Amino acid sequence: MPVSLAYAESSPMSPTGKAIAVVDIDYAPVNALPVQGWYDLADTLRAAGRDPDVRCVVLTASGRGFNAGVDIKEMQRDSGHAALIGANRGCAEAFAAVYECEVPVVAAVQGFCLGGGIGLVGNADAIVASDDATFGLPELDRGALGAATHLARLVPQHLMRALYYTSRTVTAAELHAHGSVWKVVPREQLRACALELASEIARKDGYLLRLAKAALNGIDPVDVRRSYRYEQGFTFEANLSGVADRVRSTFGTAARQEAK
Repeated sequence: MPVSLAYAESSPMSPTGKAIAVVDIDYAPVNALPVQGWYDLADTLRAAGRDPDVRCVVLTASGRGFNAGVDIKEMQRDSGHAALIGANRGCAEAFAAVYECEVPVVAAVQGFCLGGGIGLVGNADAIVASDDATFGLPELDRGALGAATHLARLVPQHLMRALYYTSRTVTAAELHAHGSVWKVVPREQLRACALELASEIARKDGYLLRLAKAALNGIDPVDVRRSYRYEQGFTFEANLSGVADRVRSTFGTAARQEAK
């Protein structure tokens, strides 16, 4: 299983010791999840949020980086569109599960956070990051589109567009300056920092936290689920036109590296 669930915080108001749920992604080598992995992540997040004893969820990842998006090699092995459709739907469910989780979600990001990783953290309630964390959408380099919805929740509109068109990344420090990252800390302090914020949140009344999460989602100016699914329509169009396969076929090759 590429996703695990544990509990990290006991509380006088949560006698079961489940005030904070920690959902961890661990899929070597770079946490680029296959189709089933996205669904597993969605199911785990939703289950954690439904638990009446949980007050906050911390989303973490093991390994060098937080998330490198979808498993491109899984798509390359598929001669049809099943893997693409599965990835589209799986990502949509995982991103929505973060956003719709009944309690606040704190994302703890280290290393690279790319593609689908942006979809996850862009829908989180709060983000803490290690000082080596970088964030970006290399979608145009991979024959895909999508997650601009979520990048737009991290940076201003014109910066989002420039980052999207160029496939460049931004650092955790830059996002902190924009106000979208709560704290930037050395990697060895990342988990403690995330749990510290989650503990502060979890000290609030659990029922009231759920009302607050629903209320804040309700006043968002953008319907993130619908917006992302709209983007995915263009991803599928790119695949039907053949341009996605042409770009994706160069992914990871020496020729592609020389072209950059």
